[in-house]
Amino acid sequence: MRLVPQVFTAALIVALAIPLAARFVPGTHPWLQSAGMLAPLTALGVVPASAGAAAPAGGPRGSGGPGAQGGGGGIQVIAAEPDRQMQRNVVDAIGSSRGAQAVDLSFGVTGRITALHVAAGSRVEAGAVLAELDAASARLALERARLMRADAQQTLDRLSQLAGSGTTTSLQRQDADLALRTAELGLQAAQADLDDHTLTAPISGYVGLIEPQVGDLVTPTTTITRIEDRSSLIVDFRVPERIAARIAPGAPVQVSPVATPGHSVTGQIVAVDNRVDEASRTLRVQASIANTDDSLRAGMAFRVSMEFTGAEVPAVSPLAIQWGADGAFIWLIRAGKASRLPIRILQRNADAVLIDAALEPGDLVVTEGVQALRPGAEVSLAPPRS
Repeated sequence: MRLVPQVFTAALIVALAIPLAARFVPGTHPWLQSAGMLAPLTALGVVPASAGAAAPAGGPRGSGGPGAQGGGGGIQVIAAEPDRQMQRNVVDAIGSSRGAQAVDLSFGVTGRITALHVAAGSRVEAGAVLAELDAASARLALERARLMRADAQQTLDRLSQLAGSGTTTSLQRQDADLALRTAELGLQAAQADLDDHTLTAPISGYVGLIEPQVGDLVTPTTTITRIEDRSSLIVDFRVPERIAARIAPGAPVQVSPVATPGHSVTGQIVAVDNRVDEASRTLRVQASIANTDDSLRAGMAFRVSMEFTGAEVPAVSPLAIQWGADGAFIWLIRAGKASRLPIRILQRNADAVLIDAALEPGDLVVTEGVQALRPGAEVSLAPPRS
């Protein structure tokens, strides 16, 4: 009597397991079809109609092998010819910027500041006077040099007038000429010393912070301010050594500030280092970007993106990629039969996977229905899903 409940329990488990396997394990469809149970389950709505159509009635074929179905041309799958796309390699880097021109300014002599003619942040043109030192002693030295030159010139003129009377010698005239040249050099040196008491802008640009104030004693080592021309910026960054041979001046780059990612600027490479750094295995590169609206600042961090186009390779749907013990592979349709082909994935995009595989003309890559496929199984094409 105890056997009856056990038989009833086993029958109940089988009755529940078969519909669940038919709905969620497509690999059982060939067995269910051969047992004559797939069609009733499809009619009851347990198995989707498309799955039932993939294994038409008619019983197993004698030569189709595992998974080959009869009565309608084999296992139905959705397949298409592979596309061909260009392989693209995108390289991203982080770089820092500086002005196209920048210079730290200091006086050429020691002195006390008497005037500052600019304010921090103002724009100046090349040649504008920025600051002045007390130059009273330099002006006196210049006036003394002028007097010495005038005296040397008069002496030479007087000796030249007396040369015709025979009262002067050629040696005297040579000494007078030497004295005049020496006086002229002294005058030039005095003028240069006076000019060093005035600080002028060597380039056009924006003035940085000014630390010294009027009355401070400064030396040639004291930095007064910094002028930076930021009409265009130079972005300094590094790229991996694997693309060193593909980097060249003039190549375009996309640059966006890290602080404002939505602001993208197109620039171009202007300089490439002549060697790879041994420690980091990277190559130093510089790119130039325009800053006509003055919205960017030197010293900002930038994200640099470069795209390199490679060879044209086969591209398949991500649904076609399968994995096995030996790695990735795809299912092909060749001469109406399924064939398994190992592949090497080169690049993954949003809508396609670029692969390296021994494809032949006319090959169709299976994207749906791969669960029931076996090598050599006969297949038939189902219409693509709309």
